[in-house]
Amino acid sequence: MSKAIRIFETGGPEVMQWVDVEVGDPGPGEVRVRHEAVGLNYIDVYFRTGLYKQPLPAGLGMEGAGVVEAVGAGVGHLSVGDRVAYAGRPTGAYAQVRVMPADIVVRLPDAISFEQGAAMMLQGLTTQYLLRDSYRVQAGDTVLLHAAAGGVGLIASQWLKALGATVIGTAGSEEKAALARAHGCDYTIVYTRESFVDKVKEITGGKGVAAVYDSVGKDTFNGSLDCLKPRGTMVVFGNASGPVPPFDLSVLGNKGSLRITRPTLMTYVVHRELLEPMAAELFEMVTSGRVKIEVRQRYALADVAQAHRDLEGRKTTGTTVLLP
Repeated sequence: MSKAIRIFETGGPEVMQWVDVEVGDPGPGEVRVRHEAVGLNYIDVYFRTGLYKQPLPAGLGMEGAGVVEAVGAGVGHLSVGDRVAYAGRPTGAYAQVRVMPADIVVRLPDAISFEQGAAMMLQGLTTQYLLRDSYRVQAGDTVLLHAAAGGVGLIASQWLKALGATVIGTAGSEEKAALARAHGCDYTIVYTRESFVDKVKEITGGKGVAAVYDSVGKDTFNGSLDCLKPRGTMVVFGNASGPVPPFDLSVLGNKGSLRITRPTLMTYVVHRELLEPMAAELFEMVTSGRVKIEVRQRYALADVAQAHRDLEGRKTTGTTVLLP
């Protein structure tokens, strides 16, 4: 018998239950993975609260790292004993052991620890598509990065600097702003005490930025549009403050023929022809030292309710792992 987190209803952190589960053998196209570490991400909160729907009862968690215990028929890219990591659906990473689709699982280089692997896959792959596909950052670009001291923020700040961009990051406190600067932000804005729109205009001499990366959503959306230069790109990839309400598309034209996109990692990881080069680029950025993955918080998986409270209370910075 193994242990896992299950929810039988949506709601607050208290709905997560630490229960016994039966873990069988993998079927065709599946593997069984014993987790060494599991990642914590804000998308887990969306599933727990019901903002993102899934049938109940259900598991939670979308990334982890560990060792392959068994391989189902038709799986050619993995073997028993492989060190692996993954990010993507179906949910269920909050578990000691799980059977899962092999297609989203990749081998983890020996130079990257299990904790780093669990902490980097969802946020690191997200960063990869944000900077290389949603808007392809070029040397000399100036970009605005919200939540720069968060998990994606700290990875993206480093990656942006490696690409030769000028990075303006927002954060909720001076402590978080200092952390963002230490990870590559050229300028930081403490949004709780100053207008990020006014500050961006001041920094850019009124020109605006080439792209805004916004995981905050409702509270920052309109201001983010005002930070863009003509033909700039707005990338919305989360809604920590709530979903963006409907708006009139003609606003994009009035503000300078702006572009907007709302990507999701799930579009990418379900296709191995996309996933494998994305993971390879992420691993190369980490093993080369250009992007450092620092696990800043650790919780026992059984104590995940407290981890969620801290995450929602904005008490965490960077990456967090849950230890089975």
